[in-house]
Amino acid sequence: MAVEWGLSPRICEGDCAVLKRGDVFKAVAVLRQRKIIFEKQGFYLDNAIGHVYGTTFEVTSDGNLQPKRQVEETTTETKEAGTDNRNIVDDGKSQKLTHDDIKALKDKGIKGQEIVQQLIENSTTFRDKTEFAQDKYIKKKKKKYEAVITIVKPSTRILSTMYYAREPGKIIHLRYDTLAQMLTLGNVRAGNKMIVMETCAGLVLGAVMERMGGYGSIIQMYPGGGPIRAATSCFGFPKPFFNNLHEFPLSKVDSLLCGTLSLETLPSEPEDTALTEEETNGLVDEKQTSVQGTEEESSAETAMEINQTEEQETMDINAEDAEFKENKERENKENVREKQRKQWERTKKLTEAAALLREKNADGLLVASKFHPTPLLLSLLEFVAPSRPFVVYCQYKEPLLECYTKLRERGGVVNLKLSETWLRSYQVLPDRSHPKLTMSGGGGYILSGITVVLDKGKSDSSNLEALKMEEPSSKRCKVQDLCC
Repeated sequence: MAVEWGLSPRICEGDCAVLKRGDVFKAVAVLRQRKIIFEKQGFYLDNAIGHVYGTTFEVTSDGNLQPKRQVEETTTETKEAGTDNRNIVDDGKSQKLTHDDIKALKDKGIKGQEIVQQLIENSTTFRDKTEFAQDKYIKKKKKKYEAVITIVKPSTRILSTMYYAREPGKIIHLRYDTLAQMLTLGNVRAGNKMIVMETCAGLVLGAVMERMGGYGSIIQMYPGGGPIRAATSCFGFPKPFFNNLHEFPLSKVDSLLCGTLSLETLPSEPEDTALTEEETNGLVDEKQTSVQGTEEESSAETAMEINQTEEQETMDINAEDAEFKENKERENKENVREKQRKQWERTKKLTEAAALLREKNADGLLVASKFHPTPLLLSLLEFVAPSRPFVVYCQYKEPLLECYTKLRERGGVVNLKLSETWLRSYQVLPDRSHPKLTMSGGGGYILSGITVVLDKGKSDSSNLEALKMEEPSSKRCKVQDLCC
């Protein structure tokens, strides 16, 4: 079945979109009459619906969006420039416009481009600056006063850049170039059967789903009570993408490998719910009749003391109470039925995931977790078919070194490599191309390899020989001589 995703270039209501302003990103849901706060500005996305992704909008004074018109810049062509900036002193007195004047301009509804132009005209040192310094000054003021926002379609690169800049701890400092190497080394492609173990808020899972395009199957291993997919929801995948997405808890991996996994028996449909509901309904009916009986007795005793109008009012109140109780009982029945239905579906999904893992023919394994990688990798490699790649990411080098040593001792892998990614951004401008002054300190470490058939007999004999050769005979003699 062909899954069309990413083919719609226009912004639609209900889409997951990413707001971009400069180097700042924010993922939002496109909804009508919902105020969005982004970079200290509030606006609505109603007018953006129907436009093409990548369109740049201006925020009006009433909080609406309108497409930005391309205006030719004439200020940079006719401006005067100085030779150097050595005589310019930043004493705060070069700008004639005060904060109150700028605020008054904003209140009048003057656009940011006009405000920037007035700032240039009222600056006493602007003409003395060099051409490069003038361009830098204009960009700085535009960023501050021009309310310009671009709406782009979410992708792996955009979301990984957003998380790394805003909340790197949630993705264990996984940089986007490192994530790209993981997808490449793991040979993630359409039609594969992948195992993903990650604690990156679902970012790695979303990247794998985007690369596979809705074809193949994915088994997500998760710790705790359930998987976390906050970043996966930001991709805006269609529902068919989740049909082949399975989940399995890490706590049941050992029992699955030992063959002692026991899940609840799955009925063809949740029939037990009807029995429990009938029993509970009988108890509720008994209680209800007793309550109604007491109310009728009390009303009979007081009927001799009140008039006919008051009796009519009490009858109306009793009828309202009965309707309220019936509605409450109906809600309780629906809640019980919904709870049991969810439990039945959860057990069914676990059974399907366990059946896929028992085949032990996965086409790849990706691990990016805050937990120690050695026990995770040694247990999950049992579900990977021979001649398949595996990739493990860790923020630190020492856990992967231990994992590297354990794999070398165990065997069953080839082309084992431990690498560190390095990235540096460059500014590319006429006569000003140079590396940026600020850069990321580190992108983490990646351990990759390829599985092969493990000969258990040879591995056991090699382990025995390793134990024998652990202490050379010459050292034993020296120790004995010293003891004597």
